[in-house]
Amino acid sequence: MNFDSFFDQAEKNNLTIEVDSESISYGDTLGNEALFQLPLISLIILLLSKDKRKPFVSEIGQLVGECIEISMPGFKGSSQHIGWSANLRVRCVKALSFLECAELVLVHNRKGRIAITPLGKKLVNKAINNDDNLSYNLAHIARSYRNICVSKSLEMELK
Repeated sequence: MNFDSFFDQAEKNNLTIEVDSESISYGDTLGNEALFQLPLISLIILLLSKDKRKPFVSEIGQLVGECIEISMPGFKGSSQHIGWSANLRVRCVKALSFLECAELVLVHNRKGRIAITPLGKKLVNKAINNDDNLSYNLAHIARSYRNICVSKSLEMELK
């Protein structure tokens, strides 16, 4: 069931949800924490681990940040340097922990690289194969990751 059909069904069935107004807290506001959403970070990590070049665990925070910075217009040329954000790195660790517990990725301790499982590949392929904004942005992020890998390999050849 998609988003629109859910609301159509709810309206047709006169669905109501009772809410205790005393339990609602209005003190919580969105701050800088809302910037780094764990589901998006998890999808990006899945996408990176699906690529031919498997990322190192130690590089994942910086790679996610660089991919976001390159592929999302709001971060291009910004002074935030999201690739170096400690907050993003902490969230990447949380996302990676979730992905490992959900058996969507494997972390090879000996190699230090992240590998995607068949279940994780199925999930990310489903997200990529849709015709929506998420699939477009994920394809853009995948291209950014490949460009980062190519530029790093070219730098290594020049040294």
